[in-house]
Amino acid sequence: MDLPLGFGMALAQNEKAMEYFAALPKAKQQEILEHTHEVRSNREMHDFVANLANKY
Repeated sequence: MDLPLGFGMALAQNEKAMEYFAALPKAKQQEILEHTHEVRSNREMHDFVANLANKY
């Protein structure tokens, strides 16, 4: 599974979000990846990833 560059970079900067994402089933990961295509800025991507970390 290829991560979009901006998502991968934001994920690499947030360990909790990375752990959360890695622990998800592949189907849920794919759902999150599909949502990343709606993100329009770096700030939005960092906020999106921070939201993942808050779920962990």
